[in-house]
Amino acid sequence: MLAEVPTGLLADRFSRRASLVAATTVQAAGFALWIVVPDFTGFAAGFVLWAIGGACSSGALEALLYDGLAAVRAEAHYARLLGRVTSAGLLAQLPAAVAAAVLFGVGGYALAGWVSVGCCLAAAALATTLPEPPRASVVRTREPDDAGRGYVATVAAEVRGIAARPGVRGAVVAVALLTAVDGLEEYFPLAARDMGLPVAGIPVALMAIPVAGAAGAALGGAARLRRPLLLATLLGIAALVLGVAGSTPHVAGLVGVAAFYGVYRMVLVAVDARLQERIPSALRATVTSVAGLGSEVATFAVYGAWAAGRLTAAAALVAALAVALPVLLRGSAVGVARARAGRSRGPAQGGPR
Repeated sequence: MLAEVPTGLLADRFSRRASLVAATTVQAAGFALWIVVPDFTGFAAGFVLWAIGGACSSGALEALLYDGLAAVRAEAHYARLLGRVTSAGLLAQLPAAVAAAVLFGVGGYALAGWVSVGCCLAAAALATTLPEPPRASVVRTREPDDAGRGYVATVAAEVRGIAARPGVRGAVVAVALLTAVDGLEEYFPLAARDMGLPVAGIPVALMAIPVAGAAGAALGGAARLRRPLLLATLLGIAALVLGVAGSTPHVAGLVGVAAFYGVYRMVLVAVDARLQERIPSALRATVTSVAGLGSEVATFAVYGAWAAGRLTAAAALVAALAVALPVLLRGSAVGVARARAGRSRGPAQGGPR
């Protein structure tokens, strides 16, 4: 949580690509620490590194994707590309789970851990090949009363100005709250156990959930869902399905969990695209990281809902978010037009189609 916004600020100030390289490199260090120092201190420090790595990619990934498309005047395809990226990440859980089981059987935690380190470093190497378009500096002008203000203070002032634009603040809150819902994924194994599934069968049974999420993310990007009321309706239906699944004391309830997760991922991709349309290139990673910080805070509500009533209480929380979604996404067309006009003046808009 402490690293979320500072890493977004660094990505905007220096390089989004470098932030992605740092993300997987730091996570590789965390995995290595678990293997080399397998005690409480080593695991605590490893989790800190893992979290910092996640913060480095949060905001930087979305900014690199959106501005890379904007450089060739193709930002209208952002939702579709984000849907594909999200789908790939979710589907990667399947071969990773199989590989982890095989590696653990052959060489225990050490082999699985060192292969994880290698995968992270390979991802960092691939990230160095990603193109990064030029973009406007965060601090574009300095007014007379800005004299003596530092870079961070200037950025904070600009972020406050962006938050005051029509539609931006609500979109940031919407993305934060929706992203927090993904914290439920941590509890799906426990939900499967509550439904009577034996522990040994849980990993295989849960494979359907990321597949459904991948399908939903891809569909959400391709369909380019725009209307807040439609998005709220879809999320409300997903909440109802999750509530029914939570009250089903049978393994069939996992079908409902998978259906919920697919629709949820569809809505999340669409809402994220709405946010990116409303923020300028120079502060894209920073503002997105603010939403990331909000999601970290809001995730505690998900934890509380699970503690209070398992999937049923979590479904009620999602339903409340569905009711609030049209209000949060009710931005004026003027705000969107201003954001697009600001991007068209930046260097990221140059380039061939």
